[in-house]
Amino acid sequence: MAPWLLPGSRYQAIPWKGQNLVKVLRFGRVAAVLAVGAVALSACGGGSTSATSSDGSSSSSSSAGADLSSLKGTITAGGSSAQANAQDAWKAGFNAQASGVTINYDKSQGSGGGVTNFNAGSYDFAGTDFYLNATQATAAKKVCGDGGAVNLPVYTDGVSIIFNVKGVDKLKLDEDTIVKIFTMKIKSWDDPAIKALNPDVTLPSTAITTVSRSDGSGTTNNFTNYLHQLSPAIWTTPANPKWPIAGSSAQQGNAGVVNTVKSGDGMIGYADHSAIGDVHTASIKAGSAYVDYSQAGVTKAIATAVTQATTGTTGDLAQDIDYTKLTDGQAYPIPLMSYDVVCKTFKDPAQAKLTKEYIKYIVSDQGQKIAAKNAGSAPIPTELAAKIVAELDKIS
Repeated sequence: MAPWLLPGSRYQAIPWKGQNLVKVLRFGRVAAVLAVGAVALSACGGGSTSATSSDGSSSSSSSAGADLSSLKGTITAGGSSAQANAQDAWKAGFNAQASGVTINYDKSQGSGGGVTNFNAGSYDFAGTDFYLNATQATAAKKVCGDGGAVNLPVYTDGVSIIFNVKGVDKLKLDEDTIVKIFTMKIKSWDDPAIKALNPDVTLPSTAITTVSRSDGSGTTNNFTNYLHQLSPAIWTTPANPKWPIAGSSAQQGNAGVVNTVKSGDGMIGYADHSAIGDVHTASIKAGSAYVDYSQAGVTKAIATAVTQATTGTTGDLAQDIDYTKLTDGQAYPIPLMSYDVVCKTFKDPAQAKLTKEYIKYIVSDQGQKIAAKNAGSAPIPTELAAKIVAELDKIS
């Protein structure tokens, strides 16, 4: 058994209270995040606390609990809307210890915009739900130098299938039905295939409207990867951050998809779980069971289906997900892994140290717990966090 699944592990999943917690987050997120940040002042400063002070000096990168109060500067980043709630929590928690740091994270860009802006030299790091492809990695060298950029997996969550059908609050879907719905082969909610999976649900003849992302999206990339791996004969397009099927209602960001699904009867879409609010979610078939999102389910999925990717960049920590392995009924079937992409060498060493310190906070025990509490994400494995800190220590 993987160490992060052992009883008593500090990365054991935090209990999830479903929609009640979501409502608290919707109406009290800022207060909750600030409260966590205040508690952080009395806790350790994360797994790594390298800091650049106002006079340019730096402290040890392994000194837990180091004073970050003299840290000053601005970090500019953006991208993944899946990370949006976690980034809000991380910024508040980090600023509780480093009030002299301004962190600007533009969640409106989506993963595609984040990578584009990073490769244009506009960001200190990019948030993205897919790791850099070969073309993007080559482009990054123009900004980062010959060493290029590394993909650091800082956030794990899941893609939820969300729906709004009058009179229906529970729904079971398998991969074959999901792919036929999103390729528009299944056109109404009382289709025999949906009825066969939901014999106890009264399904109306309402037409199905699919809702997808209009922007370059890591959530789309993860979802299309799932569809292609599990139903390649029907979903013939490989993983893609751009939605490939014409006729869907295309919306900007996770929030755009969620709000559109909520606004109309017969809607179905996909979104990062942290963004869904109180919209209904389908239970997804995995093996012989139907699985709802849970932090424990994502943790199990990461342990079961994630392996190190080969990118050709030394120190890169990109991960591949094999969705076909998630069949035991315990792992959540559509996990999502999101990255912070950062140069191995910065033009400004002081900016490198500032950015490194923030990302070290993100992957620290404290940072991952704050994200779990405020975004419902699953903490990354301890071994992976340690590898990220080791790579960050090599960045200059």
